[in-house]
Amino acid sequence: MDIQTIVDFAQSASAAEHYRPAPEKILKGDPVQQARNHYGSPCGQFNAGIWEGAVGQWTVNYSEHEYCEILQGVSVLRDQQGNAKTVRAGDRFVIPAGFSGTWEVLEACRKVYVIFEQQP
Repeated sequence: MDIQTIVDFAQSASAAEHYRPAPEKILKGDPVQQARNHYGSPCGQFNAGIWEGAVGQWTVNYSEHEYCEILQGVSVLRDQQGNAKTVRAGDRFVIPAGFSGTWEVLEACRKVYVIFEQQP
């Protein structure tokens, strides 16, 4: 491999995927989302890119480990017991595989994501 294989997010021309959570997962608002996956490993287990989400709340069930770096906006993560963590621009954290709860965007949110999907 050479220097040309390095993926520079600022110069990546990845197409945006626009979507919403499944209707049964939406709890509030109209959480329109988009993701630009700038890198996907050949094995399919590792991905990295930029995600954006509109105001709303939906349920989440993580089968993957995800590193997040919030670039803008404010979101609240809640576990199934109702405990909450507010994240905003500048915050960096990992959501481990197996986390279940809700993600609520309070102010339009943009984040860098790095995902590792475990094999069953």
